[in-house]
Amino acid sequence: MASKALSQLWYNATHNLVPKREKSEKQKPLLVSLAELNLRQWAEFWTGWLAWSCDAIDFFSVSLSVTNLANQFGRDTTSITQAITLTLLFRSVGAVLFGIISDRYGRKYPLVLNLLLVSVLELGAGFVQTYSQFLAVRSLFGIGMGGIWGLAASTALENLPVETRGLASGVLQQGYAVGYLIAAVINLTLVPEQPHSWRALFWCAAGISAFAAVVRLCLPESKIFLKAREDARRREEQMGLGKRGGMQKTRVFFRETGKMLRHHWMLCIYAVLLMTGFNFLSHGSQDLFPTYIQTSKGFSAHDATVMTIIGNCGAIAGGAIAGWASQYVGRRFTIIIFVLITAAFIPLWILPSNFGGLAAGAFCIQFGVQGAWGVVPIQLAEMSPPAFRATFPGVAYQVGNMVSSASAQIESTGGDHLKTTIAVPVSATDPTGRKVVPDYATVQGILIGCVAAFLLLVTLFGPERHGHEFEKHRAAFEEGGGDDEAIMDEDVLEGSRPEKDSEHASADGGSEKGKDEMIERV
Repeated sequence: MASKALSQLWYNATHNLVPKREKSEKQKPLLVSLAELNLRQWAEFWTGWLAWSCDAIDFFSVSLSVTNLANQFGRDTTSITQAITLTLLFRSVGAVLFGIISDRYGRKYPLVLNLLLVSVLELGAGFVQTYSQFLAVRSLFGIGMGGIWGLAASTALENLPVETRGLASGVLQQGYAVGYLIAAVINLTLVPEQPHSWRALFWCAAGISAFAAVVRLCLPESKIFLKAREDARRREEQMGLGKRGGMQKTRVFFRETGKMLRHHWMLCIYAVLLMTGFNFLSHGSQDLFPTYIQTSKGFSAHDATVMTIIGNCGAIAGGAIAGWASQYVGRRFTIIIFVLITAAFIPLWILPSNFGGLAAGAFCIQFGVQGAWGVVPIQLAEMSPPAFRATFPGVAYQVGNMVSSASAQIESTGGDHLKTTIAVPVSATDPTGRKVVPDYATVQGILIGCVAAFLLLVTLFGPERHGHEFEKHRAAFEEGGGDDEAIMDEDVLEGSRPEKDSEHASADGGSEKGKDEMIERV
């Protein structure tokens, strides 16, 4: 087992970094495929994008309000960042809960419920009066947030043609950057102009999430999911299994889930390691950024918010470009390029003391960080066991979030122990014009440098299933879903047995057996 695993890891790093592009008579140029998308496909994609943007608005409401929250509750920065940690810790619970519901019952109503839950909790966070109440609400909030990514990604990507999924992945993921940007704009324009201070940001976020829930409610269920459910019903009838009730299908679902975990436990571990690195990279460069600019560089909250907006513009550009590039040079190779870009711009991110230099550093760092992230939705979707493409990516993402949940607290604690001196206006509190402050710049530079090195190694030796048509497999609530069995177009008409599907899975470009994949079923 060990020798086979090492052999496969070495093959991934030396032979499969830039996978061969799929050759298919049905494959079309990107622009042609985009032009042929129908209104329903566009609507489903942008609905998933909107849901993911709401997640970012809700989450970064705390990051943008750290100083105000500290003043409100009489706490220091480290104590306030505990709310961020608790939110990230509980997101894995939401990912499991809502991912399972989505793969079992569909994409539409679980996402609507998820967004409404987020809206209610975000609204409640704006009314809390004590620090303990704030921590409690943000902990529950993590459960709601945890489900959104997996549901949003499956909603947005699974109904698109293969040729468009790379670009769509990059645009989808940068819904997060757009959400951060929207939150920053609200914090910059609305919050200072009314008496409710930081609470107004949370209330606005709640309203936007409720709006996204209504939008999703107005659209139909995923066409791919409906087709999978109907095809499964027909195959069951043709094989003499009769019509199965809800409880029977649920039992099948959990049995197939067990099979998937037994077959793909090493893939699960790899996905968690990958997402741990990615989450440390993003949260380590984002969560404490406004505080870093204000505290360690001496800029105002207004300037810090403007730099955040500039950084997110870089993130949006990087995500779209990386997603598009991954369609041609592969998912992992694109990730590696953008992680190297991130590492190269760390000095520009932490060394300047003027607004222009720091803003440029924020743009370049987020271009690299979110460029690498732009490939994540499609990389995880293609890599996932096909029947569990809502549960598997969402849980891997949020478990990685859980492991990296203390990134803001790590940086805050590091700043408490590593100090620097900055120039400030002469005043009664600072008569010398010098002030000792936490050195968040050095702490963040060290953290991001180490994380980038880790992520390069994990990505280099990992699997890739570039262009995998994951929709051509049995659903999670169907017999064979946990075995990754593919289905042929004629299966619905002829009622073929699982053995036939397994033969087709092997013939379909070696979908589960080829050397393109990570160690499977060792």
